[in-house]
Amino acid sequence: MRRLDPFLASLIAAIVLATLLPCRGAIAADLRALTTLCIALMFFLQGARLEPRAVLESIRDWRLQISVLICTFILFPLLGLGLSRLLPHLLIGDMWQGVLFLCCLPSTVQSSIALTSIARGNVPAAICAATLSNIAGIVITPVLVMLVLQHGGVWSARAILDVATQLLLPFAIGQSLHSRIGGWVKRHKLPLSLTDRGSIVLVVYTAFSSAVVEGIWHRVSLRDLAITGGLDLLLLVFVLTFTHTLGRLFRFTEPSTISLTFCGSKKSLASGVPMANVLFPTATVGTVVLPLMIYHQLQLFICTLLARHYAQRRDF
Repeated sequence: MRRLDPFLASLIAAIVLATLLPCRGAIAADLRALTTLCIALMFFLQGARLEPRAVLESIRDWRLQISVLICTFILFPLLGLGLSRLLPHLLIGDMWQGVLFLCCLPSTVQSSIALTSIARGNVPAAICAATLSNIAGIVITPVLVMLVLQHGGVWSARAILDVATQLLLPFAIGQSLHSRIGGWVKRHKLPLSLTDRGSIVLVVYTAFSSAVVEGIWHRVSLRDLAITGGLDLLLLVFVLTFTHTLGRLFRFTEPSTISLTFCGSKKSLASGVPMANVLFPTATVGTVVLPLMIYHQLQLFICTLLARHYAQRRDF
């Protein structure tokens, strides 16, 4: 059995710490300012790390790339909306917001590529699809959140400014400086990756501190967590089945079908937590990211088993 993802374990530790020792007052305000800087730095490094030509290369196999984008940004939101309309009273409002927010997020990069490689899939296509999904998600995810959640506070003038200054502008600056610092960023990939993850842990701690002060654990029960896990599992299994069937229907090669299956079913925790911090009120961020954290572990566990199954096949 796959052990708990270390990154997720650190996020759970941050939740526990926030539950026992939440930050308040001036300290909370200072940490919120620090998280704003950390989020901007994360997207700056993403821009500096990414080869500009990777964006152009990503559209070569246009049928595969469009299929991934459709699954990520159309299929998932429609599924989330359908479930929330069909079973509106199954979860409290903030948890349903979290499930819908999860459905609006881009695909992962690292795990999609790694699992495609393990499964002997089309790795170059996976790199392009995951990269394109993340770039598109910087713009598409906030728009989808506005449309799907239909919550005025999510897409206010301030939210637009926050998205522009904390996500788009740092990414664009990083891209413009790629030729100068891209090599340095790649050479220091490990420490910078730890910095990225540390920033996300800080965002989670700050968000859950505010949520604890607002009484999150009086609103969210074990039943809510269990139901959310069941909904996440339902979404993951459905999309895995759909993407595999879609690849066969379009007569993709087996390696390309594997790439579609893994890239089209993933949701990015690394992008989702910072975006939630920008798009949602401070008091609700902690609750909103809970479904995403549960989905993150489910996708790692199930897709690792699936990748190993693919790797053992000899028919391609």
